[in-house]
Amino acid sequence: MSKGNVIPLASREARLKHLIRHHLQELGFQRDAEGRLQPPSLDKDAYRRFHRGQREEKLVANKAWLGKHQSSLLRWFASGSDIKPHLIRPELELVDGRTWQSDLFRMASLYWQVPVSDGYGRRMRFLVWDRGNDKLIGIFALGDAVFNQAARDAAIGWDHHRRSEALVNLMDAYVLGALPPYSHLLGGKLVASLIRSREVVNAFEERYVGSRGLISKKKKSARLLAVTTTSALGRSSTYNRLQLNGRKIFEPIGFTSGWGHFHFSGSIFDELRSYLEHVKDDYATNFEFGSGPNWRIRVIRRALERLGMDTKLAKHGFVREVFLCKIASNADVLLRGEGRRVLYGGLPTVREASRAALERWVIPRSERDLRYRDWLVTDLLASIHGNSPRLDLAGVQAHGLGN
Repeated sequence: MSKGNVIPLASREARLKHLIRHHLQELGFQRDAEGRLQPPSLDKDAYRRFHRGQREEKLVANKAWLGKHQSSLLRWFASGSDIKPHLIRPELELVDGRTWQSDLFRMASLYWQVPVSDGYGRRMRFLVWDRGNDKLIGIFALGDAVFNQAARDAAIGWDHHRRSEALVNLMDAYVLGALPPYSHLLGGKLVASLIRSREVVNAFEERYVGSRGLISKKKKSARLLAVTTTSALGRSSTYNRLQLNGRKIFEPIGFTSGWGHFHFSGSIFDELRSYLEHVKDDYATNFEFGSGPNWRIRVIRRALERLGMDTKLAKHGFVREVFLCKIASNADVLLRGEGRRVLYGGLPTVREASRAALERWVIPRSERDLRYRDWLVTDLLASIHGNSPRLDLAGVQAHGLGN
């Protein structure tokens, strides 16, 4: 860049501060009596507004890809007329990269109104099929859990040292839900119940037992002991009531603190990081493996601090309920380092868990409410592209688990 095109630092900072204030005010942040920006009211409309820009950016980024792939992938999504509830036969498929199944997972994840995370570190993506008609019921994905999560650490009983040692045995369900019309039949509960299955444990062991850490390069003796997940907003009656054969699948263990980075996502985050690079701040570049949420929050807070703005703007105020699924029956004991033998006794197969879920949730719902039959696969396309579907099932578990 020539000297004539160099933007003075003061002008750059002033422009960025104006951009941040304008962005946050569009999200609903308001000034208090002392002139400080405060998070908006904590309702679902505000939550959707927070994510609207992020979702629009994701759709723009995927527009060309959808134009190329959606026609060939649409055959795997169901219309209501494709579903015979008593003949639903769920099956898990672990997704490999650069396959049509990977493309299918990508397209399915674009359905959710809250943009789906790409996950961090180790990642396992699953398709949940209905082999009764070869249509897609839903998806879930497990990735590395964040290092700092106060509710989780307190529930397990971790100190800093033990967490560092045991975190490798924990995964986080960063994507989890059913697609319509299965979602209308409480298919999200079925999908969630399959996380606690022998097939998921086997897939984890085949991929990660004996693997080496990306950063430490040390050989890991990882076992899948537990999985965490969070509600979309506030308390989740769906996860709280999720149990089969008298056993809870996900147990509530607390709430997040309301700090995060999703309201500084996309182009606004890129602007903040670019600013830190411009002023040669180490936070912009010194995390070789730093694409995780903790690093992003640190970048945001550091940039706000350098700009002379309130670092508390990194607090969006939306608390989410945190849940823990014990894959091993003695998961909490092992995660605290108080035992060595992993007890997977009683862990169901996908077939066993599916049968119980179908009998408890899916089939009874199909007999009580027939609206799922009116769903057309073209309604899914309308939802993905941000248009109103011809039939709106959003109020009845259309979006994943309905959170």
